[in-house]
Amino acid sequence: MNRGSQKMLRVPHNWREAVSYTAGQAIFDEGETGDQMYVVLEGEVDLYIRGRPVETLGEGGVLGEMALLEAAPRTASAVARTNCKLVPVTQKRFNLLVQHTPDFALQIMRVMAGRLRAMDARL
Repeated sequence: MNRGSQKMLRVPHNWREAVSYTAGQAIFDEGETGDQMYVVLEGEVDLYIRGRPVETLGEGGVLGEMALLEAAPRTASAVARTNCKLVPVTQKRFNLLVQHTPDFALQIMRVMAGRLRAMDARL
């Protein structure tokens, strides 16, 4: 499972926004409709494609970003590897971050490019 390709992402947040998950708890499932992405504040999250582990994310890791970029079902499942806290980012907040924080969009593109390279390497 890949641990090295992730980029750290910082999202301005209030600690009350954080959502807690316990180890083994599903965050979202492949194929479902998504309306937000998440940034890992604490703990670790495993990503699976077709039931196979593909990446483990730690602090600053991003998951679910594709749901905000295209209207398509989720391409992976996410499960809390450890007890963790995530910051949800809605479409509205994502759009504001892209508009007002130029580096945010670049960071998201770097995350996606890293995942694409990792998938290419597996093929």
